[in-house]
Amino acid sequence: MSQVTPSRVSEGVVTGHTPTTFAYYAAFIVLGLGLAALGPTLPGLAKQTQSSLREISFLFTARSLGYMCGALLGGRLYDRVSGHPVMAGMLGGVAVLLVLVPQVPVLWMLLAVMLVLGLSEATLDVGGNTLLTWVHRDNLGPYMNALHFFFGVGAFFSPILVAWVLLVTGEIAWTYRLLALLVLPVALVLWRLPSPEIQSADVKKNGRADSTLIVLIALSFFLCVGAEVGFAGWIYTYAMTLGLADEAMAAYLTSAFWGAFTLGRLLGIPIASRYSPRKILWGDLIGCVLSVGLILVWPGSTAVVWIGTFGFGLSLASMFATLLALAGEYMTITGRITGWFFVGTSTGAMTVPWLIGQFFESVGPRVTMVFVLGDLILALGVLGGMVLYLRKIPVRRAF
Repeated sequence: MSQVTPSRVSEGVVTGHTPTTFAYYAAFIVLGLGLAALGPTLPGLAKQTQSSLREISFLFTARSLGYMCGALLGGRLYDRVSGHPVMAGMLGGVAVLLVLVPQVPVLWMLLAVMLVLGLSEATLDVGGNTLLTWVHRDNLGPYMNALHFFFGVGAFFSPILVAWVLLVTGEIAWTYRLLALLVLPVALVLWRLPSPEIQSADVKKNGRADSTLIVLIALSFFLCVGAEVGFAGWIYTYAMTLGLADEAMAAYLTSAFWGAFTLGRLLGIPIASRYSPRKILWGDLIGCVLSVGLILVWPGSTAVVWIGTFGFGLSLASMFATLLALAGEYMTITGRITGWFFVGTSTGAMTVPWLIGQFFESVGPRVTMVFVLGDLILALGVLGGMVLYLRKIPVRRAF
């Protein structure tokens, strides 16, 4: 498929962009479905490979390492070739790999599958975020929040899907097969749509790349996504180990997190139109700290765990899209720059869940909340430093 240079209307938005935008939304629904399925299926995959929880936690590491590679390679790829064929190809690869996940009986082989799956998902993730900024050149905030809202929709239904399939079939294999079937139509739609024009401009400050700002935003992504994946990936096992829920209720608790997450992203669409990214980020982080702190103070209370889980998901929801919107106020978002941001996300997603897994059995499940809370406190410090730095830079539209 050759690159298509779209026509523009006076507002600077691609003419006829609605089908493309909704194709990105559909891609992020299936992306959320696949990413959120790992946590609820973790005990089943441990049994499948005859591994301990400490060993099976390396699946997070492998997937996130693949995510890092995909972010770096994919970001450069979208700056060079038409984006939609790349996204369609990655979706096809994701479908094949999802089918393989429940078929692999050996841990090291499953780690390899997760590595490649993470690479494919990251390339898709970078593509959706990058191409959306090229399609919606003005007023990006609401569209970006909507994109990540639809990721939340997929993530919300994923644990419910896992619980339902386990109830009906008793096997996690059918969960992954069903997810693979849902991916394929989205791949076909994206393949048939023309790609937006490639944007090749770079971040500039006094004629040089502003590497400090890139690092600060990437570090914020590291902490934001680390907290998200650490909490979402372990809350199922956390609730079961403490006797707060059985398998079905633990799956619903995970779904409650993603439901609150989805609701938060839906609310983030109008909020992004009214408030600055800085104010939104401060409010999000304070809400996250209070929610996780509540669970840590009363770990044995089922009601508190549900309240804290809902509050954490709601507060965390808009952080990712808001960070991207904030970056868009000070830089031109290219595929390469988005790739560096996703290095931060993948490193956080790799580090925090792995750390929890190393101490979950030896120290106890409460270590989950200790690591997540520590991550959030660090995020507050980084946000404070970034706000101080941004005072030195004039706000300018990226396009």
